[in-house]
Amino acid sequence: MKGTRCIRKVDNLGRIVIPRDIRKALDIKEWDDLQISLEKNSIVINRCSNHCTFCNSKEDLSLFREKYVCRKCLSQLKNS
Repeated sequence: MKGTRCIRKVDNLGRIVIPRDIRKALDIKEWDDLQISLEKNSIVINRCSNHCTFCNSKEDLSLFREKYVCRKCLSQLKNS
């Protein structure tokens, strides 16, 4: 998939469509979280890995300041 390029127009709400072939190659499914960032003069889109920042658990996650924290670690943070 390296070197794949396409041109897409931005719609009136600021959206673009990621082509199906790219979504399929990267296993991006409907409603997956993607992180969008600006690096120099480029827009970079990365898959979000939804796991706890502290223990890597994928269960009972809450979003806190753009980081995922599981219920167990959140409880430990509150008690410390």
